[in-house]
Amino acid sequence: MTGYAALSSELPGRSLSIEIKSVNGRFLDLQLRLPDELRQLEPLLRERIGQAVQRGKVECRMAVSNTADNTTALQLNQPLLDQLQQLQQRVLQQLPQARALSVADMLRWPGMLDDPSASTADPGGDWLREQGLNLLAQALAEFSASRAREGAKLGSMLRERVDSIERRLGEIAPALPAAISAYQARLTAKLREALGSQDEERIRQEVAVYGVKVDITEELQRLQAHLQETRRVLDAGGAVGKRLDFLMQELNREANTLGSKMVSRELSDASLEFKLLIEQMREQVQNLE
Repeated sequence: MTGYAALSSELPGRSLSIEIKSVNGRFLDLQLRLPDELRQLEPLLRERIGQAVQRGKVECRMAVSNTADNTTALQLNQPLLDQLQQLQQRVLQQLPQARALSVADMLRWPGMLDDPSASTADPGGDWLREQGLNLLAQALAEFSASRAREGAKLGSMLRERVDSIERRLGEIAPALPAAISAYQARLTAKLREALGSQDEERIRQEVAVYGVKVDITEELQRLQAHLQETRRVLDAGGAVGKRLDFLMQELNREANTLGSKMVSRELSDASLEFKLLIEQMREQVQNLE
């Protein structure tokens, strides 16, 4: 299912933001984009998101940025800078052709820039990671709510299709006996024309055999049972995607069987309507968790 949530939190000297979005997928495909400060949270984030989402391609991004009043607080790590300079001189003595480190290389070196406000407010980064987990919990609640709203809309659409099929079944059921009788009459006439009227017993046997083959009572009962189960699964809620996907396969199988047995134009048209409605449901079921 698709879903989206984006939140941010203002911390002392920093801004923490998170974005979670998902698109449809048969299995859970989780991708995380985390800053270095929150990299240790990845296993825990995967666990908590996996508890909330079972299917779909999910992308979670978290970012940490310095606020305007904290940008001037950065300081160079002088001991680390001196150490890099000494190491660079030793390397260049051994390998004169080697390229020297640029200013950008130095500034990007892990630990080169010290943030005094961050070190006093968050020794070891534990406080920042705790804030990240808190923000994740809020984002997951909003994310789940957005998916629930979409699921409710899809559920209403599926119920409408189930109602349409059941209503059409109610319309064709009274016409079945007359359609089968008309089919048997046409078949009897063709057999008499082919075999002659002398072999009435064989004609009755052939008509009886074909009458059994075109009887769709059992298929209609199974189709109705699958529709009732579809409605029950929708009413139960929860992760229903896989169960409904199986039911759509069964409904489609029964609709195909009905189509091969229909003995009148009206019943054949009804079979095509069933297939269309079932296909519409099947496409939407792929979007449900």
